[in-house]
Amino acid sequence: MTLSLEQIPEFAVVGHPNEGKSSVVSTLTEDDNIGISPVPGETRVSGSYTVEIDGQAIIRFVDTPGFQVPRQTLAWFKAFDGPREELLPAFIRAHQEDPFFRDECELLSPVARGAGIIYVVDGSRPVRPDDVAEMEILRLTGRPRMAVINAKAGDRDYTDDWRREFGLHFNSVRVFNSNTADFGERIRMLESLKSIDQDWERALEQVIAALNRDWDRRNELACAQILHTLERCLTFTLSRKLTRDTDAEQIKIALGHAYPREIRGMEQEMFDQIRDLFRHRLYQVVLPDESLLHHDLFSKTTWELLGLTQGQLAAAGAVMGGSMGAVADVAAHGLSFGIFTALGGILGAGSAVWGGKRITGTTGIGRRLGGDRIQVGPCRDLQFLYILLDRALIYYRLILGRAHGRRDDTQTAVTTGKLGVSSQLSAGERKICARYFNSVIRPGKRKSQDARAPFRDLVTQLLERMVRP
Repeated sequence: MTLSLEQIPEFAVVGHPNEGKSSVVSTLTEDDNIGISPVPGETRVSGSYTVEIDGQAIIRFVDTPGFQVPRQTLAWFKAFDGPREELLPAFIRAHQEDPFFRDECELLSPVARGAGIIYVVDGSRPVRPDDVAEMEILRLTGRPRMAVINAKAGDRDYTDDWRREFGLHFNSVRVFNSNTADFGERIRMLESLKSIDQDWERALEQVIAALNRDWDRRNELACAQILHTLERCLTFTLSRKLTRDTDAEQIKIALGHAYPREIRGMEQEMFDQIRDLFRHRLYQVVLPDESLLHHDLFSKTTWELLGLTQGQLAAAGAVMGGSMGAVADVAAHGLSFGIFTALGGILGAGSAVWGGKRITGTTGIGRRLGGDRIQVGPCRDLQFLYILLDRALIYYRLILGRAHGRRDDTQTAVTTGKLGVSSQLSAGERKICARYFNSVIRPGKRKSQDARAPFRDLVTQLLERMVRP
């Protein structure tokens, strides 16, 4: 059933200034365009934000100004002797031209027109008299209401005190950290909202179902983007024609720089697509020096921390037999394997092709191919697949866990151990990867289809585990 704009659930997000209301709205709506400021009182006019899927509105949240004079407002509410349903309209009519009550009128207007209430507090500070007045105001409105403890970072935690106070005033209470909430937390928040008003249950069930379908679709698209990039990178080659007037050594140097640059560009394009897919329009990944994704795709650190262990590589090479000679070489020589050439970085992880000859050191890395061309790539090292896959999954997890209400760029640093997903795969899953890799570098119609479908299913499962572990 399609809901009209009048039928979609609407919730006013209210509270004291600087409690995280805008951050909560930004995370719930996946809208990082919503202004968030540490300065109290920055939001002076309510903003309405509608969540849409495929052009269809499904739910709306209203970001409101903070309470400014709750005790005076409560005194007026208690003195009102008219019908309960006239309380809010009468208050707004009486005070909408009074600057003293301006913010209270603004924040109560969506409640007056029928919105549910999400009351946000900062759990790192104690309950104050103004908070109690705000809670009583909201109780007297008679509207369905949920209290949300926005678990801000801090040394003190007053969550238990808030819960005790909320028990007197609210239909439901949740702890919701708008800086860390993932997809699962958003869904659980909506599930809780169902309980505050029976009339909204069916509409919110439709919202939750639509969000789940949308995330399944996003994962399918992310999987397709990752597979497309893997195949582009694994099959990529560069070549230059030789003539009597060209310098073969200069061509090799130029190709040696161009090859990793082009691969990096393909990876970055995939990162950008994943970021857009999950609606991070303003957020740009700015990583500290220690963060794993900060290291270049072709750096030694990346190859030490991602991909398979030496023993896993040797086992993978055994699975594929003689066609995986490069894997055996890597496993035998460890992580140095003579591939840090004078050009800098890793060229194809020790098995890029120069004129049909695999790199084995810093000398003898090129020859004429057919008498007139020099070629670099494709990379025939299975480890290259795992490095690319690990980096794609790391970025996906980073974006997936990045709440839209968060505005800092801090990331967790990682510096030791095998930190990618690849080294945690089962022997059977690594076998699927090896067969896929072989089908890409030595394509055959039947063989490719037989190997690629299981690999696509494996990547889909890896992505799904991150959304719903």
